[in-house]
Amino acid sequence: MEVLRRWVQALATVLSNGYVMFPFTKTIYQGRLKAFCVPGLNCYSCPAAAGACPIGALQNFFAFLQVGWRQGTFLPGFYVIGFLGLLGGFVGRMPCAWLCPFGLLQELLYRIPAPKKEFPRFLSWGKYGFLLFFVILFPLFLLDEFGYGITWFCKFVCPAGTLEAGLPLMGLQPAFRELAGALFSLKVSILVAVVAAAAIVRRPFCRVVCPLGAFYSLFNRGSLFRMAYHPDRCIHCGACSRNCPMGVAPYLGPNGKDCIRCLKCVYQSCPAGALSWECAGLKGGGRPSEEKVGEVPQVAHGDQLQAGAVQGFPGKGGGQ
Repeated sequence: MEVLRRWVQALATVLSNGYVMFPFTKTIYQGRLKAFCVPGLNCYSCPAAAGACPIGALQNFFAFLQVGWRQGTFLPGFYVIGFLGLLGGFVGRMPCAWLCPFGLLQELLYRIPAPKKEFPRFLSWGKYGFLLFFVILFPLFLLDEFGYGITWFCKFVCPAGTLEAGLPLMGLQPAFRELAGALFSLKVSILVAVVAAAAIVRRPFCRVVCPLGAFYSLFNRGSLFRMAYHPDRCIHCGACSRNCPMGVAPYLGPNGKDCIRCLKCVYQSCPAGALSWECAGLKGGGRPSEEKVGEVPQVAHGDQLQAGAVQGFPGKGGGQ
């Protein structure tokens, strides 16, 4: 399953950045496909980008909302909310694991041999602050003299935009280098910090900053695609949490805000079949992997309860 996910991630990255003429045009693609959003975080201004970034489109919607409302202008930005809501309602945060180019980059960076660390879990609430303030409230209420807002997250924070658009465009258009100032230096510093952190911490941007992941996560508990935990089968080995690219502990709640439905815990980590998925009557997983059962020592029932109390595993009836 992990090999399949890597291929899907690679294909999504190629399709999201399928404009191959940019080395010759030296400009960004602005054709009809740019009217549609891709499901992952991929900068609109990337020279190779074939579609629009949903977070950029969402910011533009709020930045022009007040002017459009006063003028009675039809606001196509409503479709962005509908598109993200439909996708989130169906699979929750799954696009983060399968379709996001910047998520793929962070997972590859984590493979670099380096000391591995974790950060306090409360930091994972930070992404909701970025969604609320930088994507919604600031563009909506901090306006210029003409009543227009700006795309705060894109302009001041987004490291994906710096990597995919800012740096490549400077290579394609040398005149842009003269325009680079303190703001660009700040964004490069943010990018460097995220890249360095990704070699040490699992998906730091996704867990702490990404407003797109924050939006999708709002649907995790009620989406059509759901994860399931079977406490009666769990042997409390902790392999699911150790191997999770988001540091999630499924036994504490399989549909929590940070689960990206990569299915690694189902098909590669759990040796006892304690995790599965279900979607519209279809089910998968929930069976022990014969190759992995021998990797984790089986424990007696009494020892399971003791281990669960120490490690925070819920007992029977919990975790659903």
